[in-house]
Amino acid sequence: MPESMNILGLIPARGGSKGIPGKNLAPLAGKPLLAHTVEAGLKSRRLTRLVLSTDDPAIAQAGRGLGAEVPFMRPAELAQDGTPALPVIQHAVGWLEDQGWRPEVIVYLQPTSPLRRAEHIDAAVDLLLGERADTVVSVLPVPHQFNPASVMLLKDGCLKPFLPELAQLLRRQDKPEVFARNGPAVLACARAVVMDEGRLYGSRTLPLIMAPEDSFDIDTPFDLELVEWLLGRRG
Repeated sequence: MPESMNILGLIPARGGSKGIPGKNLAPLAGKPLLAHTVEAGLKSRRLTRLVLSTDDPAIAQAGRGLGAEVPFMRPAELAQDGTPALPVIQHAVGWLEDQGWRPEVIVYLQPTSPLRRAEHIDAAVDLLLGERADTVVSVLPVPHQFNPASVMLLKDGCLKPFLPELAQLLRRQDKPEVFARNGPAVLACARAVVMDEGRLYGSRTLPLIMAPEDSFDIDTPFDLELVEWLLGRRG
């Protein structure tokens, strides 16, 4: 990797949350949920800067205290329930570029994936650069019982195969290997894909396969309890 290459770690953490009020600052294993992602980003060997994008003053203050940069506040119109990731990333990159700093790679790190570690971040960046990919996204293998060959639809009270062409694949070994995004915990994109093409997933998107035990996405209070237990086991 060229020494001069700028790689931005971007943490999105808006204030509103319906499933868990104040989710990004909710306590998890003795620290705010946000802290786990900030710590992973700061330990990464590949990130040049770690920036927090938030609309919430309390989250901004917590982020600064944890060691993340908070050079701007996210506009309210980009902090709604339905706001997609792309304009949030474009806003942050545009703001930084207006200040004279241009990243060549953006690594999007959602705080709802607290089990992701620095080595996952570095592996995603290494894969993106080493393979000259447009995008690297973290995924996990889909369990065989949820494979498209096993999924069924309910029509007129009867079960029908979701994909009839795969319905005869009954043995686990015969089912196609499929993957699901795990949050995603890590989404690394080339700048050109985000800023010039206006998308997150370029034509050359590669997987960073993560283990299920590293892939929990916090959405409910039960998720917090489960991840607390997992972190306790990790030690």
